[in-house]
Amino acid sequence: MASNGHLVIIGATASGKSALAMEVARSRPGVELVSMDSMALYRGMDIGTAAPTAAERAEIPHHLLDLVDPTEEFTVSAFQTAAREALADMEDRGVRAVLVGGTGLHVRAVVDDLEIPGQYEEIRAGLDADADTHGLYARLAELDPVAAGRMEATNRRRVVRALEVTLGSGRPFSSFGPGLDAYPATPFTQIGLRVDRDVMDRRIEERYQRQLDDGFLDEIRTLADLDGGLSRTAAQALGYKELLAHHRGERTLVDAVADAVVATRRFARRQERWFRRDPRIEWFDVADDPLEVLDEVLERFDNCGVPG
Repeated sequence: MASNGHLVIIGATASGKSALAMEVARSRPGVELVSMDSMALYRGMDIGTAAPTAAERAEIPHHLLDLVDPTEEFTVSAFQTAAREALADMEDRGVRAVLVGGTGLHVRAVVDDLEIPGQYEEIRAGLDADADTHGLYARLAELDPVAAGRMEATNRRRVVRALEVTLGSGRPFSSFGPGLDAYPATPFTQIGLRVDRDVMDRRIEERYQRQLDDGFLDEIRTLADLDGGLSRTAAQALGYKELLAHHRGERTLVDAVADAVVATRRFARRQERWFRRDPRIEWFDVADDPLEVLDEVLERFDNCGVPG
């Protein structure tokens, strides 16, 4: 398949992919960045998502940041549409994109043009009212064992979504799109950053400390005071969920941060497992500085063609 000239930089949380993407964009003319982060698209959630700074956004155009208020839901389908529009606009202008990916499903939705199922709010409301997550998982396993086998029984959000789609559409959730276990040819060039686990664990802990120093608790207070409350998805964002519990008086700050660090480390491991299944990704091992692979990544970018 012909290349579309766009590069995808993939990596787990704290792998250094955003810093590398900025240097790629600085090193070549006519390059803009596209965030593949499912939480950085919410306005006012900048510190906890490690979103690009105002100075970085002024230097290099960024897309798919601050799209909606955190009181709103923003589906993968809506994200896919927004990404398509952004990429089409860039191609019309002769601009190349570097997509920066951390959220696996959102990356796949764009790279593989997945068929994203619709929303079934009444069914979702009924499922949300059922507190028995394991019972819901058992129901999913009966209706769609393939989908159930792809997720953990404790991942309530994914279990409920799969049941919502299966019940609402009359089709198994696993039947949509080419399937996440299929890796068809794609016009995107994908590279991944692989970081030693001990290094990543340390970076995650250090990042939370920097975020606290940068005003993360103030950001939490502002979000907690929003009329209507945070959307279901925004309220579950890593770091936010745990510090919101502290804001409500349910956890000490020390315990909330410790909870966030543990949850983020677990998420990073899930990201690694997700991305490593994709044979189309070329992996680069990085130590403390992701820019040590900049020259090699630029070579891949230079060789992946131009739009049109």
